[in-house]
Amino acid sequence: RLFAHWQAVASTHRVNLPRDMAGPIAQMARHSQAREPVPYVSLSQHGKCEEAAYEERRYPAGKWACVTMGEPMYEQSISMSFMKLMRYICKENSVGCYLGMTIPVLNEIHLTKEGTELEREVLTAYYLPGEFQQNPPVPMDPEIHITERAPLRVITRVFYGMTTEETILREINLFWELLGSTDMVLQETYIVASYENPSIPQRRNEIWFICRA
Repeated sequence: RLFAHWQAVASTHRVNLPRDMAGPIAQMARHSQAREPVPYVSLSQHGKCEEAAYEERRYPAGKWACVTMGEPMYEQSISMSFMKLMRYICKENSVGCYLGMTIPVLNEIHLTKEGTELEREVLTAYYLPGEFQQNPPVPMDPEIHITERAPLRVITRVFYGMTTEETILREINLFWELLGSTDMVLQETYIVASYENPSIPQRRNEIWFICRA
């Protein structure tokens, strides 16, 4: 029943879910309560009408498992990448065991020069749990790369629901309206941070504006 549910979710992203994903899906479901947050330091919060409109954070350097996909649709790219990462997390690694889930999963996107569309290539990144940061298990899938990502300073804003090209572009524009004109952040590269699995309709996401070095 769980697999059928995920199949239905995948079909909304126009992705076929292979049968070999049944094991990783069941394993993820068993461990759904134990999710390690990616470490960060909150630098400032900016409120609007009693709630935090956006927050500035600093993330330390760390090792991430990364996959890059360039499917026709954004949802297809992130779905295909995350299936690869799920297999790696669940068993297809050099230690042969479940590594543990961390949140958020990051999807790094680039806008076209006109700023009206997303470039096709999306990099999806999973932060390795603390116990594996010094000695990351090697992926069996050659398309997964273990990368040491540099420290990152970002301005983040929460949004809920589906992440499609349309909703992401809307959230980027809303965030720019909120921030106003500034040259302290990049204008062509953004990050969509996902905190919950795709089967949750009103799932929590964040849009990250990347501060210039």
